[in-house]
Amino acid sequence: MPSGALQTVLIMTDTIVPLETRPAPPAPILAVPQYPLTRRMRGWLGWALVGGLLAWSWNPAEMFRVTALVTDWRNMAEFGSAFLHPNFHDWDSYISDMLVTIQIAIWGTALAVVFGMPFSILCSANVCPQWIVQPVRRLMDACRAINEIVFALLFVVAVGLGPFAGVMALFIHNLGVFAKLFSEAVEAVDPRPVEGIRVTGAVRVQEVVFGVVPQVLPMWSSFTLYRLETNVRSATTLGIVGAGGIGSTLYESIRSFQYAETAAQIIVVVVTVIVIDLVSARIRKALV
Repeated sequence: MPSGALQTVLIMTDTIVPLETRPAPPAPILAVPQYPLTRRMRGWLGWALVGGLLAWSWNPAEMFRVTALVTDWRNMAEFGSAFLHPNFHDWDSYISDMLVTIQIAIWGTALAVVFGMPFSILCSANVCPQWIVQPVRRLMDACRAINEIVFALLFVVAVGLGPFAGVMALFIHNLGVFAKLFSEAVEAVDPRPVEGIRVTGAVRVQEVVFGVVPQVLPMWSSFTLYRLETNVRSATTLGIVGAGGIGSTLYESIRSFQYAETAAQIIVVVVTVIVIDLVSARIRKALV
């Protein structure tokens, strides 16, 4: 080694090997998961099924008309320009109608929650036997499958025009929704507290009240707030068929081509829904 020269060395046993000549360590091999062929084929089959459903629905859904969004955009712009000058000359009437819509949503949601809780217990496979669960689930499926507007038409015929028809329409439809959401929360509970209550000699009702309900109550509250927000939007559309609220006023404005008034009413609805969304989101975050 030349005098005065600096050279880094690595001492390995009895041999001095310059560090510069040491071979570089092998590059790390990334472990790529290898799934079985059957699992990969199921994935491919799933994507093929999705593609097949989309292709099957293309013509019936008239998706070929998507080009009109580009070729006829001027027609949409001309129509939409009528909404750029909202007229709030009857703003107090719009707010009053919006409050009625909120009240319809509150009552429809409250009734659905009260009756949905026992039905959700009857829909839960970990609480009730199958001969009870299956018929109740099918009944709740029917309530959930029929749209609120259809129920509103039925109740308008039965009880007449007005907000009460909207309340009943939201109640019946959301009964199926709450039964579904609440029962899924019940089926996901921790069984150990229920078993602990059972060994004390409690009956089935006490197991549900003291072992199941305390676990699902925060989730039930969160679902209720979310559905209340959704029902405010639904109650707006129910007014179109005569179920009261701002929907009736909105429909009349559209039919009479009063687009400035229609724009003002839509703004009232949007602002109301935004406020309810912000408030309910904060409450849900505090509950969960």
